[in-house]
Amino acid sequence: MADHTGRLLEICVDSAEGLAAAIEGGADRIELCSALGVGGLMPSYGLMQHAKRTSPIPVYPLIRPRAGNFVYDEADIAIMEADIAQAQKLGLPGVVIGATTKNGHLDRQVLERLIEAASGLDISLHRAFDMVRDPIEALETAIDLGISRVLTSGCAKNVSLGMETLKRLSHQADGRISIMPGGGVTADLVPELLAATGIHEIHASGSASSKEDPSLVEFGFAPEQRRQTSPQVIRALKTIVLGV
Repeated sequence: MADHTGRLLEICVDSAEGLAAAIEGGADRIELCSALGVGGLMPSYGLMQHAKRTSPIPVYPLIRPRAGNFVYDEADIAIMEADIAQAQKLGLPGVVIGATTKNGHLDRQVLERLIEAASGLDISLHRAFDMVRDPIEALETAIDLGISRVLTSGCAKNVSLGMETLKRLSHQADGRISIMPGGGVTADLVPELLAATGIHEIHASGSASSKEDPSLVEFGFAPEQRRQTSPQVIRALKTIVLGV
């Protein structure tokens, strides 16, 4: 659970190994994914089942059916509804959703369908939010939909570049929804993020670079370097998040 300060560190992972490392490092909540190399996709049912069985902290699966944009057709929506049903069946406490329209707004109709499918679960809005043209308008839509938190880099490539927008969003939220910075979060940025009014949740990968098996690289199964969830990095982030 989160510390008495009310501050919370969420870590995104895409494997059983990453999940175990995040728990060891002291994460407060897990965003469970596959394929973090493309920004994260829906985890397999098997990985969700493993997380439910082994994790002492809340696990929220990412509901994203494919790489690319967040403009979804009926087939995509049906897949997401089915994935949400699997998360509910396992008894996971929440899901992470998002959808946009072709003209750069949150897709209220799609989000309403996904929220209805996730009845009884806590809802996070993922970084589809960063693709909108008007973040203030989008924030009001998210609040109106009853979403608990928005994961955002401040509509920029990373939180460093989006810092001013993050502060503006946090001020606009005024306690009605949690603004959770994510995207390029590093230890040196956390104090400034937490100093913004109302920001108390931080999202990070908590990872460090590691060398890949050369044979996997040779046959095109992996890049030369990969990011690996690091308990040490997570502990350092957690210490700063808690301000101790």
